[in-house]
Amino acid sequence: MTSRHAAPRDQAEPARPVNGSAPGNGSAPGHGGAPVNGAAPGNGGSFAAWSPTAVQHPVLPTVPVPPSPMPQSPMPPSPTSQSPASALPPNLSPFAAAPAPDPQVARVLKRQVAAELHEQLALLDDQRGTAADPATRRQRGRALIEDAVARWSDTYALTHGAPPTREEDRALAEAVYDLLFRAGRLQPYLDDPEIENILVNGCDDVWVSRAHQPLRQVPPVADSDDELVELLQDLARRHGGGERSLSTSSPTLALRLEGGMRLQAMTGVTPRPYVAIRRHRVASATLGDMVAMGTIDSTLAAFLAAAIRARKNVMITGTQGVGKTSLLRAMAGEIPPDERVGTLESEYELWLHTLGHLRQVVPMEAREGNGERVDGRSAGELTIGELIPAALRMTLTRIIVGEVRSAEVVPMLRVMTNGEGGSMCTLHARTPHMVIDRIAELCLEYGSQMTDTLAYRLTANALDFVVHVTMVDETPIGGRRHRFVSHVLEVVGMGESGRPALNSIFGPRGAEERAVPQTPPACLDDLRRVGFDARLLDSPHGAWGRPLDLRVKAGGAR
Repeated sequence: MTSRHAAPRDQAEPARPVNGSAPGNGSAPGHGGAPVNGAAPGNGGSFAAWSPTAVQHPVLPTVPVPPSPMPQSPMPPSPTSQSPASALPPNLSPFAAAPAPDPQVARVLKRQVAAELHEQLALLDDQRGTAADPATRRQRGRALIEDAVARWSDTYALTHGAPPTREEDRALAEAVYDLLFRAGRLQPYLDDPEIENILVNGCDDVWVSRAHQPLRQVPPVADSDDELVELLQDLARRHGGGERSLSTSSPTLALRLEGGMRLQAMTGVTPRPYVAIRRHRVASATLGDMVAMGTIDSTLAAFLAAAIRARKNVMITGTQGVGKTSLLRAMAGEIPPDERVGTLESEYELWLHTLGHLRQVVPMEAREGNGERVDGRSAGELTIGELIPAALRMTLTRIIVGEVRSAEVVPMLRVMTNGEGGSMCTLHARTPHMVIDRIAELCLEYGSQMTDTLAYRLTANALDFVVHVTMVDETPIGGRRHRFVSHVLEVVGMGESGRPALNSIFGPRGAEERAVPQTPPACLDDLRRVGFDARLLDSPHGAWGRPLDLRVKAGGAR
C-alpha cells in the first residue's frame, strides 16, 4: 500500500468528527448546523439508528448504541392508511435490514476514495495507454472503500474504546459504494423490484409507489438539497450517453439508470430539486406474459402477433405509466429473429438489443445538448427526428420509436408509409379517439408547411392499427391497478370528412371494459396468410372467462 495507507492509526484519515461535523468538511451544506444523532432536517425527528458521528456529542453515550426503529414520516390520510405507523412499513424502508450508517461519514469517505481512485486510475491509464473499463474501476474502488472503512473503524475504536460491529462496517462500505458508483441513498428503492415510481420533492420529501398500492412517504434520500443535486450530477456524469448535466444553464436532466429505469430531474426552475424515476416492472415480457398478467387475452395476443408477422404498422397509445412500452417490447418479440431492426429512443427503455430474441438490433439514443445555445438550439443536441434519416441508411427492415413526443412524428409516419411495413411506436393519448387529433397536433410542430389536411392524409397512409392501453386505478378504495388493452382500431384510409377512417376491431362490450372482438378487420386476409385463425373473432367475449373484476362496475354500480 502507499504511504498514505501506512499512517499510524491515531493519524489515519478521516480525522475524528467533532459534534457531528463532517471531518475536513465543516457542517453539511444547507443544514444551518450539524444534525444531532443523524437527524434529517425537515423529517420531524432524528435517526435513532447507530451513527458514528453523533456519539461525539457530549450528552450522548460514548459507545455505539444499537439501531432503533426509524421514526415514521407524517402522511396525509388515505382510505387504505389507517395510522401513521402503517405509512412506512418495515419492508419499504431501506434501513430495515441493516444498521443505518451515518450519511456524513459516508460522504467524506466517498470523496476520499474518489480522490485515491482517480490517482490510481490515472497511473493505470498511463501504463496501459487506454482508459480503465467500468469493471476495473469498480473493482479497484471496492478495494479502496474496504481499506478506507477499515482505517476509519480503527480510528473510531481507538477514540471510543469499542469498534463498530462487522454489520455496521459492512453497511458503511455499501453506503460509500452506492455514493461512488450507484445512486446513493436512492439505491435501496431502485433495488426493490416492487417499486414502480420514486418521486422526490426536495431531499426530505420522498414518495414511492408499489404495484397495487398507493403512494407512501419514505425517509430522505439526502441531508440537503445541495447534496441531492450533487448526487444527480454524479449520475449524469456516469450516464455514458452523451453530454448530460444538471446546472443553472441546463436545469433539466433526463437519463436512464441501471436496470432500465428512467429519471427526470429539474432544478433552478423549481423552488427545490424535483426528481421522478419510473421503472418498467415488466422488462422482458412476451405476449404470453401479457395474457398471464391480464393485459390482453389469448385472442388478442394471437391477433397482435399476426399483425406483426404481416408487417402492419402499429401505434400503441395510452397515458403515462399504463404499460405502453411493455406491450411494445412484447409485440417486438413476434418479429422474426433474423430481421434487422432499429430502435430510436430518448433514453434506452426497450432494450431489444440486450434481450437476445433479435439477432440484429441497431439501438439509437438521442443526445442532449451541453446547455449552450447555437442558432436557437442546444449545441451538440441530436433528436430522434434527426436520427431517422441515418437509420434509414442502416438497411433496416423495421424501425421502432420508443415514444413519439414532438415533430419526429412526421419522419416516423413517412418511414411507415415508404418502408416495408411492420414499424411501431408509442404515443401519449388519453382516449383512443383522441389519437388522430393528437398526431395532427404533433405534425403541426414540424413546420409552417404542415397543415391539418396533410397530417390527416399522412396518418391515413401510414398507420394500420392503433392499440390503446388503459389503466383503472382502484387503489384509493382498497382495490388494484388494472392495466389492459381497451381498444384496437384499424385505420382504413381517408374518410368522407377528410379525416382518417377508423374501424373498431376490438373494444369494450357491456360490463367487460377490456378489448373483445367487435368487427373483422379489412386486412383479415393478410393476417390469415401468416397463420391467424379468423374463427377467434367469432366469440363476442374473446377468451375472457368473465368480465374484469372491478369494485366500481360499468354504469356506476359498486
